[in-house]
Amino acid sequence: MARQLDEQIAGRFAVGRRLRVLDVGMGQGTQALRLARAGHQVTGVERDATMIAAAREALAGQPEGIRERVRIVEGDGRDTGVHFLPGSFDVVLCHGVLMYVEEPDPLLAGLARMLAPGGLLSLVVRNGDALALRPGLHGDWTGALDAFDTTNYRNRLGLDVRADRLATLTAKLAGIGAPLHTWYGVRVFTDTAPDGAPVPDDLEALLAAEERAGRTDPYRAVAALLHLCGVRG
Repeated sequence: MARQLDEQIAGRFAVGRRLRVLDVGMGQGTQALRLARAGHQVTGVERDATMIAAAREALAGQPEGIRERVRIVEGDGRDTGVHFLPGSFDVVLCHGVLMYVEEPDPLLAGLARMLAPGGLLSLVVRNGDALALRPGLHGDWTGALDAFDTTNYRNRLGLDVRADRLATLTAKLAGIGAPLHTWYGVRVFTDTAPDGAPVPDDLEALLAAEERAGRTDPYRAVAALLHLCGVRG
């Protein structure tokens, strides 16, 4: 996903330009720190105290120049309008958040308002068109059959969450003024890997295969996650 995001940033903004990035639901700050190391000014929004503590700890271990480029705001991603003016950011990330939001439309609209003209919106969501694949590959035939007719599922943390369908999100992005520019699949081949599995020796080959599949039909359509990139008109 990081490679996909870098591809979109490189294709949209001038080389060397320091971007204003908003990371909504920043978690432990993985993408925020990565983009700050690349020279961008990053604001992260997170409401979970454990994640905020982890992000602050990770940030504390960075050189001063990187620490100065990251700001952490404690708050809900649905309240971006409370903290920031419209058009304040060149890139807005919302990765792995929508599945926890029962009604995502207000959140999406708020994210689009944060974008400057020509800005990039990066969403990572659970693929509602492929929910039957994981239980099916595990031989859970009942679970696979049930998954065809729903966008609700139970994740690996045991939480009941929701997925999004590509066609539905495409329409929503057009409606909020950040129409879909391109999309990728994420975790095409590796979704069934168990938690805590060791990193394979051929990691680079694995990443290359995932990256190729994530941009190639029909593979990307059955990925566990979708990475959608919209552009503010």
